[in-house]
Amino acid sequence: MNQQSETKKTVAELAERVGGRVCGDRHVEILGVASLEDAREGEIAFVEDKKFLDAARASRASCLIVPEGANLDARCCIESARPKLAFALIAEILHPPKQLGEFHHPTAIIASSAQIAENVFIGAFVSVGERAQIGTGTQIRTGASIGDDVKIGRDCVIHPHVTLYDNVRVGDRVHLHAGVVVGADGFGYVADERNVRHKFPQIGTVLIEDDVEIGAGSCVDRGALGQTRIGRNTKIDNLVQIGHNVDIGERVVIASQTGISGSTVIEDDAIIGGQVGFGDHARVLKGAIIGSKSGVLPGKIVRAGVWWGIPVQPLEEYKRLNAHLARVPHMREEIKELKEEIKRLKERLK
Repeated sequence: MNQQSETKKTVAELAERVGGRVCGDRHVEILGVASLEDAREGEIAFVEDKKFLDAARASRASCLIVPEGANLDARCCIESARPKLAFALIAEILHPPKQLGEFHHPTAIIASSAQIAENVFIGAFVSVGERAQIGTGTQIRTGASIGDDVKIGRDCVIHPHVTLYDNVRVGDRVHLHAGVVVGADGFGYVADERNVRHKFPQIGTVLIEDDVEIGAGSCVDRGALGQTRIGRNTKIDNLVQIGHNVDIGERVVIASQTGISGSTVIEDDAIIGGQVGFGDHARVLKGAIIGSKSGVLPGKIVRAGVWWGIPVQPLEEYKRLNAHLARVPHMREEIKELKEEIKRLKERLK
């Protein structure tokens, strides 16, 4: 069961916030959210599809969010056009993020030239570099390292052991989960005549815009000479590598273990599955969807639509190729039989 917050709302209040219609007792009080199977008194659950209404009838939840027109015979329901979204919005109300008030732990090392706004939480063993700026309401949690000239906006959460190298810029309401590294050097070398590799300058920066969330253990390299950018409201999963000078647009979703090589551009509203590998200078156009474990070759342009495979290709082509590959063992036997038949025909002709 989810831990209950201290927030308590009536079903009528919750329905009004999500634009739903109440069926049943409007005055039922809700303390938290839970799954359909685990919910109990005081909790709300959701049913996204009418085929699960039988399971919903067996739930012990005090209220259920159901599709419009479900006509579920229950004590209390909220009908919604998008039950899962309504459930998520209600969860934000009933289970707000952990709030930490203004506090600077005595073990924190804060440069005298740093500018710390009001209501900022700075945890144990945090370091804040010279001329760093931290906005109102931001939380810098245990062991995080904030470099020189870093700018962090309002109401951000910098989780334990995050490292922000020098000159990184972070917008408002950004969440960086444990172990995120932003602003490390990009991977760029130039070989001389003896094949000794010399480091190409990595002196750019990183810009993370408002409302971005980056999962644990992910890395965002600084630009070589310009900037690496993560656009507004983009969501990045754990263990994602973003190379130097990559430009990621707004509202992009990137799943775990994806690797994006330098100077790749991913436009607004793209969706990238897990374990996708990008060559350098690739471009993903607005609205493209790339399936997991795909490979995007250097310089490839991926247009709107669904793509999959290695190398990446439109989904219908990928499915057609897979269908052909599935027949290869059978075709091999057919070819073997044909070769034997041709051999026998040749012997007859002789």
